[in-house]
Amino acid sequence: MPRLYPLLMALVVLLQPPVSMAEPDPKVGSDAHALPPGEGKVLVAAQCSLCHSLALVTQNRADREGWRTLIRWMQKKHGLWELGELEAPILDYLENHYAPLGSGRRPPLAEHLLPVSARTGLEYGPP
Repeated sequence: MPRLYPLLMALVVLLQPPVSMAEPDPKVGSDAHALPPGEGKVLVAAQCSLCHSLALVTQNRADREGWRTLIRWMQKKHGLWELGELEAPILDYLENHYAPLGSGRRPPLAEHLLPVSARTGLEYGPP
């Protein structure tokens, strides 16, 4: 067995999966995959993820003016820099992908899913 030990150790080392020694790119946000694809995604990921998680973007919805108001609030209260010519494409992306949804109510239940009292108008069902 003592002679097999070095051979076994060599096999263990050689059979290990390759490990990448490359450093992760710090410019690419770890949650950039959370944003849907589209023109302006990289710009939004780059600008927004410098200060906060992109989850703060993906969990909100607003129209264009609402997003603009939020940007102005971040500029006033949190020191967000002036976006200049970058603001329009950022707003385009947010407006296209994170606009308010329609009604917050679910659609009505199908007739066959309603309780008997709702289908028949009887308060307690058939006698």
